[in-house]
Amino acid sequence: MASQDWVDKDFYAVLGVSKDASDADIKKAYRKLARENHPDTHPGDADAERRFKDITEANSVLSDPEERQQYDAIRAMGSGARFQAGGAGGGGGFDDVFGGMFGGGAGGPGGQRVRYSTGDDSADFEDLLGGLFGGGGRGGFGGFQQQPRRGADRTAETTISFKGSIEGTTIGLREPGGETIDVRIPAGVRDGQTVRARGKGSPGSAGAGDLLVKVHVKEHPFFAREGNDITVHVPVTFPEAALGGQVQVPTLSGEAVKVKVPAGSPSGKKMRLRGRGVKSGKKQGDLYVVLDVVVPGKLSKDAKAAVEAFAEATAGEDPRADLAERARL
Repeated sequence: MASQDWVDKDFYAVLGVSKDASDADIKKAYRKLARENHPDTHPGDADAERRFKDITEANSVLSDPEERQQYDAIRAMGSGARFQAGGAGGGGGFDDVFGGMFGGGAGGPGGQRVRYSTGDDSADFEDLLGGLFGGGGRGGFGGFQQQPRRGADRTAETTISFKGSIEGTTIGLREPGGETIDVRIPAGVRDGQTVRARGKGSPGSAGAGDLLVKVHVKEHPFFAREGNDITVHVPVTFPEAALGGQVQVPTLSGEAVKVKVPAGSPSGKKMRLRGRGVKSGKKQGDLYVVLDVVVPGKLSKDAKAAVEAFAEATAGEDPRADLAERARL
């Protein structure tokens, strides 16, 4: 219930906070000032007792969302207003204040209730007050209508293919009632990323909330993604690795590109193809090609003879010569 002297009291100044202070700011300021001005710490100090009462009153109003809304509305009308209850011998009430605004006296000329017209219908002053303070219908000053609120956000999860994550896709999420909500998943979405579908959450008087969809992406047997970069493992023969050559490598676009294998490439060598990775917004990743040297499981008679000849020709080379040195603790 609004106090009749709220117009003259600046509760924000009492607590030393701004008009847009958060609930946490108000609570923090109140606790600090209450400790400093508590009567138990200032026995016999009338000023401290008065300050403590003012601080308590300010906190009781500003910490209550509904009362704070009413208080802000009253203060916004200006310091010249007085909201006093009418009665025998008493001062003017609402009719006095607004009667002056519309040219009437207390209760209107001849003590009649002030009315205003809206076409064929008319409404009395209680309706007018409701409109001024955001209220609806009758009920006078005591009932402020809550501000329109946006609907709550909702959450969901879905699993899409690797291709869908690269190119983008549309999924259908089924509501409990059977309806289907279509959600567009943008190209380049990552595994575990949340996509926001605006306006597809719970309904509200100020509009629907959003639908937050957590996206899971199936792994691909060939392409491995890290950020916007893609890594692929490409098998090469021993002659290709030793002598060098060219191999064809599939890419995300579906086309194959030729990649030069430098002579003497070891297994695990990584080469980068710029701009062949995932495109996400304005960012474009790279494609990394890892060479895997393949050792044949079975050798023909001629192949075996060739390997033996190679072994004899390279008998003086020992790739493990420094292994013991590198393994020393």
